[in-house]
Order: sequence, then structure tokens, then C-alpha cells
Amino acid sequence: MHRGSCLCGSITYHVDGELGPVAFCHCSRCRKANGSAFLAAAQVDAEALSLQDRDGSLRSFESSPGVLRYFCGTCASPLYSRRVGPPDILRLRIGTLDTPLPAKPQMQIFHADKAEWYDCTSDIPTYAQRPA
Repeated sequence: MHRGSCLCGSITYHVDGELGPVAFCHCSRCRKANGSAFLAAAQVDAEALSLQDRDGSLRSFESSPGVLRYFCGTCASPLYSRRVGPPDILRLRIGTLDTPLPAKPQMQIFHADKAEWYDCTSDIPTYAQRPA
């Protein structure tokens, strides 16, 4: 089981199951949504996520058609995203985990869109777009 929370602690969660592959996404939407050079996320089955929102702080934003990004409305911590429709997979922001990450990141995607100021040197597989 994995546990996590937002910065202010209003929202906590646990994942009852395995985290999917961890990926770094360099697309411009992910960079803007996270205020960083890239997004770090792991796929999780939606049914495996149990969220506790003590203050009703969970908010969402449709960043592009059918893509919802969920975050804490109090501290603005990005928590996960989901696409409308099956399969019901979440992309959990691994920076919100309070438990150790069991595996190293496995890929970088949308590398063709990476921030020009970020020197991305890594030995993990890198893809110009999303791999098939």
C-alpha cells in the first residue's frame, strides 16, 4: 500500500495496489500544470485510490477536452489526472507520495517538447512523443 497527501494535509490518500510505470512527461501542458520542467506520474487503477478530503478541498480542471487534473484547492498541490472514458486509469503525481517509491522512473515522454532550459541527461528510455 502507498500513502500520500497534499502540501497542507487537507487531502490524504492511499493506493491499495501496485503503482504502474513511472514516467516523466515533458509536454507543455504538464510543465504548466506542475510549474516544473516535467511531470512525474505513475498509472494507478481508479478503484485502487482511496481519497480522504477533510475540508472539501479537492478541485478539478479540464486542461484539454476529456482530461481532468485534480488538485487541492487550498494549497494547489497537483494530485492526479484522469481521462474521461475507459479505461479508468489515474495518473498519480508521485511527488505527493509519503511512502517510498518502489521503482525508479521507467521512461520520459514528449521529450521533443521539453523545456529548452532543462538539460535532460538520463539513462531511462526517452520518447519524442507518447510510445504506442
